Amino acid sequence: MFTPELVRILAILLAITGAVFLSLGAQFQNDAVTKHHAPDQPKIGSLHIRQIVDLLRRPTWLTGTSFLLLAILFQLGALALAPLIVVQPIGALALILTSILNARIYKLRLDRPTWLAIGITLLGVGAFVSFAATSAVSTELSDEKLLQVVGILVILLIFFGLAFYMTKGHVGPLSYILGAGVLYGFVASLAKVVIQRFYQGDFDLLTLLAGVALIGATFLGGWFVQNAYASGPPDLVIAGLTVVDPAVAVGIAVVILGEASQAKLSEILGYVVAGLIAMGGVLMLSRVHPQLSSEV
Repeated sequence: MFTPELVRILAILLAITGAVFLSLGAQFQNDAVTKHHAPDQPKIGSLHIRQIVDLLRRPTWLTGTSFLLLAILFQLGALALAPLIVVQPIGALALILTSILNARIYKLRLDRPTWLAIGITLLGVGAFVSFAATSAVSTELSDEKLLQVVGILVILLIFFGLAFYMTKGHVGPLSYILGAGVLYGFVASLAKVVIQRFYQGDFDLLTLLAGVALIGATFLGGWFVQNAYASGPPDLVIAGLTVVDPAVAVGIAVVILGEASQAKLSEILGYVVAGLIAMGGVLMLSRVHPQLSSEV
């Protein structure tokens, strides 16, 4: 039998592999969105439903979707082996590969401020994972905890649906990234919840409800992501998602699931500082990225 340490290492390796597929999927989908709907513009704004449906016929977009499905499978494998707050932040590794791929495709030079922003983001996420790997614990999931997660998600789905309907999608890339990151944070949490419920033998109506909520959040988050690709570079999208998504998932894991219940005060402070550093890196990236600054 594998020791708990080896199982956690395996989970981290699965999450790293998933991050690679996430990067490739983001790049392929971004290329399909920008090159097909506006080949001469690096930024085209929000997409209409008809354009989203049209992407289903684009081989490049479908290839990206295939990579993203692989990323999801590896991420689910990692979530089955380790606590949520250990696995989810590792997706930030996709930022490095996405930045390099996007720069080569669009023949952009990543300057020092851009690399500094990427480095700050990765430093913050890496530090967070380090704290989590030593203090996170898996906990039993009760019906009450499951209802709390699903209830908050339903409220958020209603809020985002109304907000984007009222604004008619006329928002910037960071708004789409924020929406997708929050929803995907719940997707990861619900995936962990469903897996944990299966382990506990609690496959009932509540577990089915969690699965339905997971699917709804996945589709709406996917729509936000496609619009984010249309209004900003893929490495900005990945940078935002790999901070907002883990921040939400970690918040749920800490507050509701209790995965940090055995963490010391110093480790909790480390979580907070590392998270703030990562978020600062993403905000810096949104200001200095050459593909965005060239449009100002």
